[in-house]
Amino acid sequence: MHQSQENAEQFDLIVIGSGSGNAIPDDLAGWKIAIVERGTFGGTCLNVGCIPSKMFVLPADKAVDARHGHEIGIDTQFNGADWPAIRDRVFGRIDEIADGGREYRATGTENVTLIEGTARFIGDKVFDVEGRIIAAPNVLVAAGSRPVVPPIPGLVETGFHTSDSIMRLDDLPDRLGIIGGGFIAVEMGHVFSGLGSSVTMFNRSPGLLSAHDDEIAERFTHVFGARVDLRLGHVPTKVERRDGAIVIHTVADEIEVDELLVATGREPNSDLLDVEAGGLRCHHHGTVVVDEYLRTGVDGVWAIGDIANSFQLKHVANHEAMVAFWNIAHPDEPRAADHKAVPSAVFSNPQVASVGMTEREAEAAGRSYVVGRRDYAGTAYGWALADETSFAKVLVDVSTGLIIGAHIIGPQAATLIQPLIQAMQFDQTAADVAHEPYWIHPALTEVVENALIDALDQL
Repeated sequence: MHQSQENAEQFDLIVIGSGSGNAIPDDLAGWKIAIVERGTFGGTCLNVGCIPSKMFVLPADKAVDARHGHEIGIDTQFNGADWPAIRDRVFGRIDEIADGGREYRATGTENVTLIEGTARFIGDKVFDVEGRIIAAPNVLVAAGSRPVVPPIPGLVETGFHTSDSIMRLDDLPDRLGIIGGGFIAVEMGHVFSGLGSSVTMFNRSPGLLSAHDDEIAERFTHVFGARVDLRLGHVPTKVERRDGAIVIHTVADEIEVDELLVATGREPNSDLLDVEAGGLRCHHHGTVVVDEYLRTGVDGVWAIGDIANSFQLKHVANHEAMVAFWNIAHPDEPRAADHKAVPSAVFSNPQVASVGMTEREAEAAGRSYVVGRRDYAGTAYGWALADETSFAKVLVDVSTGLIIGAHIIGPQAATLIQPLIQAMQFDQTAADVAHEPYWIHPALTEVVENALIDALDQL
């Protein structure tokens, strides 16, 4: 069915998704707005992603540290985790925020109508939300993504968890299987192994974090592999339940676990919205095609976040929301989204952070570059940490002296990388960053300073 706007309930703006799409600015206070949400209010990051997972990572980090006190001369040990207490601390905070946000949008803003259900395009800026037909001259598609379910025989029939449900388990499993080797897999692998589960990970690639810089991925796989049982280079051939356990079949053997997490990536929700019925085009992997102003090919329709880019990062979705809302409110003064220096971090143990090109990407692009490198063990604070495995590396363009990539593995990586992100964003050269500002001694940031100096010594 292809329906016009004539008989639909009318709004000035329809927002599909209550994650970053909920950040409606004051510029639109006089508009009649509908927010449509098919799941829990607040989106992936708040409810099943970034925030709760990092709240689980913290106790796991402390548990891992407690096992290694002897390395710095103190007697500490890990005696076990109160999983229900940890879980309830996390979701006692998260659920309250989500419920409060939903209540505010449902009753607290006169110009906003919250509509709960799955929206489907049935025409040009016309939607069917489970029988309720709505339309608007302006639409912001911010419907996010969902976990991918791989076609492994027996998987669906056996039952499994995704990142949507694994953090709400009633009890800490004695044995956890994880299919996948990306950031969700290794973060949850850290959480559960850190808190006491025996974790077995299955990944198609020969290493973990294969999308990252090769040297970083190799080091992470080596360090993390000392804590979990890695089954790499293939995916399970079959999954079944047997005698109360989940049995995972591989090309080599069978592994029994109590719970199974599938973390093989996420896919955009464009198919659930039937975006093509609204005239929108998608890339082959399902993300909606947008231009630099986040406009789709349909006048008056914008798209942001996981449904419109492949970064799958909350900070990118937040930035795009600000840009899109500005452009909706000020169509004669459009602003472009800035994806110049998009950073990411993996909050596993060890922590990983990255921005810009990997060496593989720089070589493929024909860039002439040098690599600056510094081990944590080569700095004073690294000595304090008794760290022998962590390092930072920077890629510097030979012709311009600009930083084109940076990658860090180790404690505080997501924080340490920030000055390099800013340098790339503002076109500061490696020499400017290394030599112009003071670097606190003996802070761990000297790892970054010394990596830059190492690169400069090669120019």
